[in-house]
Amino acid sequence: MVFTKVKDQKAICISASNIVKNQKHSTSYLISEMIAEALEGKGVLCEILDLRSFELTACTGCDGCRRGGGCVPDADFNRIYEKLAGVNYLFFISPYCAPIPAKLSMLLEKLEKMDCLSCEREEASDVGQGSVLAGIVSYGEGDREKYQNKIVNDIISEALERMQLKIIPYNSKWDTGISLPVDHEGKIKEPGYDRETLENEIDQYVKVVLQTAKSLHAIV
Repeated sequence: MVFTKVKDQKAICISASNIVKNQKHSTSYLISEMIAEALEGKGVLCEILDLRSFELTACTGCDGCRRGGGCVPDADFNRIYEKLAGVNYLFFISPYCAPIPAKLSMLLEKLEKMDCLSCEREEASDVGQGSVLAGIVSYGEGDREKYQNKIVNDIISEALERMQLKIIPYNSKWDTGISLPVDHEGKIKEPGYDRETLENEIDQYVKVVLQTAKSLHAIV
């Protein structure tokens, strides 16, 4: 996939929470909506993929993917993979969850597998190859100054970097995305931090991602 100028840029937010009871009222989905709103305000189409809506399964090493057609036993993964092809931006929103949610782990494992197969066949990958800009947003109850939640960003970042996606840092301190001090029910867990601050921080991160894209376009 080659990073090119297109009229309609597209983004996907992957909401990774496993918590079923909250559904679209969950913190993961709430943050996804904030990102989507910020992107669409800048003219970027955005779709939210809630992993609770997909029955993903773990890779068993059956090697069915080597015969083509995606993951043979996992139709839901194939649905996601088809949606990811051709996007300009990918955002991953994940809670701190020992350390990342199970479905997100399965998704990243299979995405990396598909990327490796593309390399073996000397084909362009549908997702990655340095052309897609990736944003990572984690959240949890930990004190951000102690970096408890940063492990989530780093794990996701490591997987995406192996697929040659370009991870966008928030600043020099948060070099693999951003972490927000909110719990699974959206409650603020840091003194002096409120809903408006949360929205402003997300909006600022989106601006950083889009400005990086402009800079890359100026180079090519």
